[in-house]
Amino acid sequence: MKRILPELDPFRLIQTSVDHRENRPTEAVMSLGNGYMGARGNYEEDYTGDTLKGIYVAGVWMPDKTRVGWWKNGYPRYYGKVINAPDFLMFHLYVNGRRVDLARTDIETFRRTVDMRTGVMDREMVLRTEEGGRLRITSSRFFSIDIRQIACMEYAVEALDGTASVAVETGLDANVRNADANYGEQFWDVNAVEAGSPLYLESETIENAFGVPRFAVGFSALTRCAEGDVRRETVRSERAVFDQFEAQLAPGEALRLEKVVSVVTSRDMERGQLRAAGAEILRRAASDGAELLRARHSEAWRARWKKCDVEIEGDVAAQQGIRFNLFQLWSTYDGSDERLNIGPKGFTGEKYGGAAYYDTEGYCFPMFLATASPEIALSLLKFRFNILDKAKENAGRIGMRGALYPMVTFDGEECHNEWEITFEELHRNAAMIHAIYNYTCYTGDESYIRDFGIHVMVEVARFWACRASYNPRKDCYMLLGVTGPNEYDNNVNNNFLTNYMAKWCIEYALEYVEKFAYPLPAEEARHWREVAEKMYLNYDEETKLFMQQDGFMDKELVPASRIPEEELPLCKHWSWDRILRSCFIKQADVVLAFYYFPHRFTLEQKQANFRFYEPFTVHESSLSPSMYSTVASACGFADDAYRLYQRAARLDLDNFNADTEDGLHITSMAGSWIALAHGFAGMDYQRGVLAFAPRCPQHWKQLKMRLVYRGRLLEIRFNARAFHCELLEGEPLEIEVDGVSHKVETILDCPLG
Repeated sequence: MKRILPELDPFRLIQTSVDHRENRPTEAVMSLGNGYMGARGNYEEDYTGDTLKGIYVAGVWMPDKTRVGWWKNGYPRYYGKVINAPDFLMFHLYVNGRRVDLARTDIETFRRTVDMRTGVMDREMVLRTEEGGRLRITSSRFFSIDIRQIACMEYAVEALDGTASVAVETGLDANVRNADANYGEQFWDVNAVEAGSPLYLESETIENAFGVPRFAVGFSALTRCAEGDVRRETVRSERAVFDQFEAQLAPGEALRLEKVVSVVTSRDMERGQLRAAGAEILRRAASDGAELLRARHSEAWRARWKKCDVEIEGDVAAQQGIRFNLFQLWSTYDGSDERLNIGPKGFTGEKYGGAAYYDTEGYCFPMFLATASPEIALSLLKFRFNILDKAKENAGRIGMRGALYPMVTFDGEECHNEWEITFEELHRNAAMIHAIYNYTCYTGDESYIRDFGIHVMVEVARFWACRASYNPRKDCYMLLGVTGPNEYDNNVNNNFLTNYMAKWCIEYALEYVEKFAYPLPAEEARHWREVAEKMYLNYDEETKLFMQQDGFMDKELVPASRIPEEELPLCKHWSWDRILRSCFIKQADVVLAFYYFPHRFTLEQKQANFRFYEPFTVHESSLSPSMYSTVASACGFADDAYRLYQRAARLDLDNFNADTEDGLHITSMAGSWIALAHGFAGMDYQRGVLAFAPRCPQHWKQLKMRLVYRGRLLEIRFNARAFHCELLEGEPLEIEVDGVSHKVETILDCPLG
């Protein structure tokens, strides 16, 4: 573990030096986005050190060749990946005729901040030229959440002592590649490059052999220079167009630029409309100017924080961690487009292809449900409903009835190329239904199930009933050849979580089939009931343990604490064969059931299984620590809950898994919110009432959270002694605190303990 940004601040990310050894992790941490587009925190100037250049536009992707020599029937046709967009953030800087490379420049002072309250990155640095003079460089950047197609930048060069010939080149450049491309291709054709005012570049994804529509993106850029003796020229090539600004600066003089860029795509309009539409969006934004654009963008961020903020008193590292995670989640997804979902890296990197995983429903959905209007959660549900037919096709490809939701997708078609995950990690199908359940419990509104969700629920139940194998010797149904959440054990039989969730999905679907008189054939309903009633759940009454899968107890059971530190993480040091034979667990598996259904298991069962499985868990998935923390809170294991929460909340800021350089763990960030809300606050809504069982870590003076619940805005705050709930907006409501019912009309104060 190494803290990437040593200086802690409750609401800001602060970088005070350029560390070339840690540049990629720093780029990831300083990423910005607005749900429509975003970018890693690359420097504006050239940087020839270790860097991953990355600008991404939501919903724009490529089907890339799947390179496997062991092709089998049912394999996905392609691997989908987000692609690096043409560069519109660069400012090539020339001083006295030499192009500045920050990896080879004498940087006297440096300070870059991301203010998470306002969503703006600001930077100031002083460079020393080869002639001995000094230049102050200031810049700012944001992706507007007021006008989603707009990015705004400001850039200034000031001579501090001595004269300097300064030139700045900025514009649009399609000479970009993806770091993870199989063959090193450029994924963009360039349709148009125009050197007018504004500059315009139109790129289109290259042809593909899979019938996936090509995406065209139009970039319009307008750069203004403050009054002064500045020479301006425009340079155009086949794949790029730049404005060049050149000035002789005396001490105290500066070259100041303001750049506004619009980005529009063929996802929203015909290709022939891109040029005009982008120009009009840019014209309106540019007429407002950078100062007003920044003010509106910042105010929109403040409005977001009003609903979702979390305050932790007495632990600035934990405070920065949770706000960083919320900031990145809202930078990635805003619910305004039900065709979009949440990629595991968001706009911060290319790993995992930028597609939707089950992480959305398993981790992100509860956070968005409780910190925004229901419409945002509905957008996530609609995304899955809209691809139901594709999910049915996916099931059909492996000979199953019903719907198998893809492990990885952009448009509903499976595009993940590892068999043991793609067609064995089936618990993701249940996560789709649990999100519907969460929405219904939290809002009290069954209309989504009636109008849309019932069709998803029925097809998923149909899949489970088809996939289950009957064992006549034991008179039970089993799920064979699966991979549970613990991906360090593949192709197992009867993973407990998978079997349990399959049973629950069938029962939940049957409940609403009856309630809404869904036309399910009686014989099929009978078979479903039999599968659910006879689903095999391997449980030991004496030990209170649920077996992770058949044969787990046959392994050599050695705690993870005995693994030499130099062999961690296992995935980078051990062979796959050795990992699969070991008892070590990549991420929360059995204990996930206790988070999904806190009332279906006894405290004794939760405690026994936590104590048994956590010592074997290496937490080499970012999704793991938050779930274990949440369950530890429910078990009353305060030290474990706090330890694991800190790892979840600062996973990227402290680079716990030594992989932040690839991009942030966006979807797992929601897990840290879950560990606060469902863990430390003990929030529950599955029984029809909003309830809390507060367990504040002793290291904290107070934990305060805001929640949007059934038309109300609530603020809860608590420590070890008292719980307070304030009704900020909406009608009075009944809540439970430690099992006691209370009516909240304005402010509720409850002593604890």
